[in-house]
Amino acid sequence: MRTTLKRGIGRTANGDGNGHAVLPPAILSPVRRYSQPKKPRSRWVLVGKFFAGLLALIVLVALGSAGGAYLYYHQSVAAVAAHTKDVKVAQKALHIVGAHEPAIALVIGYDKRKGDTDRGRSDTLMLLRADPTTKSISMLSFPRDLITPVWCGNTEYAAQRINQAYSLCGSKGALDTVEKLTGLPINYLITVNFKGFIQVVDRVGGVWVDVDRRYYNRNVGTAGTNYANIDLRPGYQRLKGRDALAYVRYRHTDSDIYRLARQQQFVKALKQQISSNFSVWKIPKLVGAITHNVEVGQAGGGSLEKAITRYAYFAFGLPSGHFFQSRIDGVVGTNELTAPPEDIAAAVQDFQTPDVEAPQNATAVAFGRKAAGIKSLPPSHISISVLNGNGIDGSASNAAYELGQHGYKIVLSPNAADRNAPNYEYFHTMVYYDKRQRSARLAGKKVADLFGDAELERLPAALRAKAQGAMVTVVVGATFHGTLAPAPIDKTPKKEPANVRSDPSLTRSLLKSVSKKVNFRLMLPKIVERSSSIDREVPLRVYPVTKGKEAVRLTFLAGSELAGYWGIEETAWNDAPVLDHPSFKHKIKGREFYFYYNGAHVHMVVLKTRKASYWVVNTLDDLLSNETMIEIAKGLKPLSR
Repeated sequence: MRTTLKRGIGRTANGDGNGHAVLPPAILSPVRRYSQPKKPRSRWVLVGKFFAGLLALIVLVALGSAGGAYLYYHQSVAAVAAHTKDVKVAQKALHIVGAHEPAIALVIGYDKRKGDTDRGRSDTLMLLRADPTTKSISMLSFPRDLITPVWCGNTEYAAQRINQAYSLCGSKGALDTVEKLTGLPINYLITVNFKGFIQVVDRVGGVWVDVDRRYYNRNVGTAGTNYANIDLRPGYQRLKGRDALAYVRYRHTDSDIYRLARQQQFVKALKQQISSNFSVWKIPKLVGAITHNVEVGQAGGGSLEKAITRYAYFAFGLPSGHFFQSRIDGVVGTNELTAPPEDIAAAVQDFQTPDVEAPQNATAVAFGRKAAGIKSLPPSHISISVLNGNGIDGSASNAAYELGQHGYKIVLSPNAADRNAPNYEYFHTMVYYDKRQRSARLAGKKVADLFGDAELERLPAALRAKAQGAMVTVVVGATFHGTLAPAPIDKTPKKEPANVRSDPSLTRSLLKSVSKKVNFRLMLPKIVERSSSIDREVPLRVYPVTKGKEAVRLTFLAGSELAGYWGIEETAWNDAPVLDHPSFKHKIKGREFYFYYNGAHVHMVVLKTRKASYWVVNTLDDLLSNETMIEIAKGLKPLSR
């Protein structure tokens, strides 16, 4: 297990069922008091503390952004604050987070059914992290059947399923167990009753989700299963409450691994819909569902209302492609799952350091171009001059040492006086770049991200002499406490040949049989993934995706595993919510393609025409390579009459 110190201290093919649905502790920063110099507000003020969750996302964005509904907002916030003994006890163990630091929330989704005499079961454990530095949200989910030691305060129980922590010790047990497993300090706790999940999804009008395959289970007669009913066909569609819950909890014919992917997909879809397509008139309907089924705990007893307001600004301003899904690799087993400690550590590292440049760099690699992002400039090529701007002895030396440990080239003036800034009134660290040097701004951004709350500006003339010719000059402010944030791991995939074959006959007859049922030109996929076959259960589906708009769905299976379902959606609905905010747009041989990323992986490529759009949709876990996805999309050709 890798030790990670908190920033701010230290030196250093037949679906027929359904089921129910991470490194050592950080050290708390010492308390220091500063007076903030009067200066314009930065982006940090809009972020504030973190507050997020599956249903909390709705109350934040919907209620936090509706100025005309303040009364509903104020009352609902008061109602979701910790009020049960369970959450009040657990919130005492939460960690206070600074207004400019990344913050982490643990979301517990529990199912307490009528007649249950205990507290119920936690079927969902998910960490959400909001980072004001990278303007990103990252998610990390834990399989409910993951075997791990369970903790309740200082008491350790034998290794068992992680969801047993909630059954044994309530929210405090789940919180303690996740913190012990991951070493992450958790700042917020959000508990969600699944009954509330159904109500809220219904009251927002449902959530648009791309369903990858057929999901079916029906409990009838003596042969009925112990799983919930579900009846979904592949394709982009709006899921109402019960269908949405059945979808995110499904694991009857696959496993927790795929269920986690569905949960994260749903959270992302929910955020997309709330951000772009929510009506203020729905707020009164939401208040009751939220306040009776969602509870939020926070450390220190601060203003929950202020935290919600600040996070609402953050959620709305989130750039495209800055919603990241981390996962634990190396998970093995069926009813009981295990994962090597190093894979859990890697997932936590990925969760803490989302690579916001990954989509840009991955696209460049896939198209055979040099990456245009900051990854193309290694630290060894970036020279840095470090100045003391806070008057604390050794502050600049510590910063220079830490930067050197990250591989940067430190420029040190022989004159001690030139190692100090013109004054010691710097509160936040300032990072200045020399605009006369190539790629200096990109280098400055890379360095600024390591300081968390640093601000990036051009090098002023007054500091040019003290810069000693360095590409970047850092003036260390009062908020620097000796350590830097971990640098993101470069997860840009290496370029590889597209794993495809030419096979236009695979779907030609299917498409021709329905071409007259739609009022737009269908596209024939001449290129498919090499191991793929057409789905046997629902190979093609024609359906009304929305009022007045038809859609055609082709479903493929790559290999023989249930994880391998991918699809092609063809529709005249060019304004579907999922098409908002693409990561990139590229013109290839006169045709416009839109790219949608999950981290470094292409999740969807969309070919748009004036009358229709044609989507190539990756598997739930994005198993098709970027090059493969691009080739399939390029191979879409008009179906002959």
